Amino acid sequence: DLGAFVVITVIVMAILFLGGMNLKIFGGVIGVLLVSVLALIWLEPYRLQRIISTLKPFDDEFGKGYQLSHSLMAFGRGGWEGVGLGGSVEKLSYLPEAHTDFIFSVIGEELGFIGTTGIVLLFSIFIWRGFLTAYRAKDPFGTHLATGLTLLIGLQAFINLGVASGLLPTKGLPLPFISMGGSSMMVTMLSVGVLLNISEQTVRR
Repeated sequence: DLGAFVVITVIVMAILFLGGMNLKIFGGVIGVLLVSVLALIWLEPYRLQRIISTLKPFDDEFGKGYQLSHSLMAFGRGGWEGVGLGGSVEKLSYLPEAHTDFIFSVIGEELGFIGTTGIVLLFSIFIWRGFLTAYRAKDPFGTHLATGLTLLIGLQAFINLGVASGLLPTKGLPLPFISMGGSSMMVTMLSVGVLLNISEQTVRR
């Protein structure tokens, strides 16, 4: 699962950087990771095809570009104000995984540009408050933990929104707090609980 690998790797590298890792070693590890990701894409043809289909989804809208094509159609149908809650057509077996991977597309269709902007704004506020909590933590452990948890949720949200809007290749990552799911929701809520605990013990800077 390349998507989960990327999310975990970014979190680990961010924490190592904040922890004071030697910059030369850090740069070398980044280089190795980039080469590894490119190799993983090259070795699995379907990954390269996903990237190509992201650039031109309607060239193969009944094949490799099927998911993204219907996702973009959902956004287009929603317009500015949407068709109303429950009025989505794309979620009725047209858009694959409409309740998890592409829930943002359904929101775009039902609540329009206004609704999707609200979702992006809420995630932006959450990420800002998470990093602020990390900055104000009373010890390095709290700083690193809060940073990691904020990135865990923020990166998943960024990738999910990017996939649904066609900015990133299709990956099976849920939208935190919104996508249907048991384990994902449980981990997300536990992460928020830990963040709140760190926030209660912060110091003003």
